Amino acid sequence: MFALPPGVRHIPGYLDRPAQEALVENIRAVVQAAPLYLPTMPGTGKEMSVRMTNCGALGWVTDRERGYRYQPTHPETGLPWPPIPETLMRIWDEVSGYPLPPEACLVNFYTDTAKMGLHQDRDEAELAAPVVSVSLGDACLFRVGETRRSGPTVSFRLESGDLVILGGEGRLSYHGVDRIYPATSTLLKNGGRINLTLRRVTKPNL
Repeated sequence: MFALPPGVRHIPGYLDRPAQEALVENIRAVVQAAPLYLPTMPGTGKEMSVRMTNCGALGWVTDRERGYRYQPTHPETGLPWPPIPETLMRIWDEVSGYPLPPEACLVNFYTDTAKMGLHQDRDEAELAAPVVSVSLGDACLFRVGETRRSGPTVSFRLESGDLVILGGEGRLSYHGVDRIYPATSTLLKNGGRINLTLRRVTKPNL
């Protein structure tokens, strides 16, 4: 059995098949209101391999001109993001250990060939809140390490319905998706993987 970095939790099979199917329907409604788009890297303008959208009061976006940031509107439609589905709000309440609700849910869609390089989720002002990640659809090889890029990493398979939580010492752990395992789930009729990451962006007003 591998050891995860401190503060990183993996909860296999948190959502059963009916709960996954219901959540996929919720996400379909989100995508209808806020279509998936292909973001570009700051500076270079290189397109990412993962299509994305958001729900919640804020959404994480990136483009060549303005870089990584949160904003209240879809970068292509200019419309506000749709609300976070109640199911995801309940998951946050159950596992986050944080008293305030999430403000953003990033929706990433991975095709068979998509991947995500090692990175930190550090564009949020409130780093005391964890990042809660939900996997749906095809399995992936997930890699997570320390808070320094050069530190050792561990890799493990994430299945549909699994949760990963980055909190405490692990809140700024480097992590990424090395590969998708095609046709390992029948949840999405055309295949692929959906990853949902819930974040609290702003610090509470004390």
